[in-house]
Amino acid sequence: MKTLLLSLLCFLTTAGAIAQDILVKRNGDEISAKILEIAPDVIKYKRFDYQDGPIISILKRDVFMIRYANGTKEVITAAPSAQTSTPPTLQEDPAVQQSIKLGGPRLGFTVVAGGLADKLKEDHDIYPFLTQFGWQFETRIFTTSKGLTGLAEFIPLVGGLEQGTFIPSLSALVGLRGPKGFELGVGPNVSVAGTGLVIAVGTNFQSEGINFPVNLAVVPSKDGLRASLLFGFNSRKD
Repeated sequence: MKTLLLSLLCFLTTAGAIAQDILVKRNGDEISAKILEIAPDVIKYKRFDYQDGPIISILKRDVFMIRYANGTKEVITAAPSAQTSTPPTLQEDPAVQQSIKLGGPRLGFTVVAGGLADKLKEDHDIYPFLTQFGWQFETRIFTTSKGLTGLAEFIPLVGGLEQGTFIPSLSALVGLRGPKGFELGVGPNVSVAGTGLVIAVGTNFQSEGINFPVNLAVVPSKDGLRASLLFGFNSRKD
């Protein structure tokens, strides 16, 4: 069990390190790209997942920040108007207090270990391997120019459907997501197995404005351990 959890954790922490440039738009959307040119009024790029495709141009005034594959960032002001020749400038590390709401389905599985597994079997006739289905409500509270994002997540799940039972659970987490997609969060968890503190790590892939989160969540207790691997997708809610 420990070997499995460590392997999953190693996968999650390295998966987010795929080298790519990220265009962060002023409306909060992110584009995975290969930056080709930054002109006075436009930024030219190719889609990261289709680098043999056409060159795409985006107005510079629509872009808030560029996070390059080497870890450096550029925060870009609005493009100059036609009446001035002053070039756009870069700002130094301002925090963007922009709340963005996202939502999408989550699915995965939970493994219950220790005395907690015996208790579930005796009291509820539930085996210690449960599928999970639910929904993720995510709010990005802020994003800094260094790419650090503050998160609040609310995740209701239903487990045990494969065993003909209905086991609801609810987690509320607060945490941080780094510029490479790695994230860490903590918060309360409530389920049939009891209440506890959930600790979650994961990564977030993105393609064409759609996020694909993968998370490993652990709820330790004096009676045993619950470990869940969850994945899914989400997008911005207007």
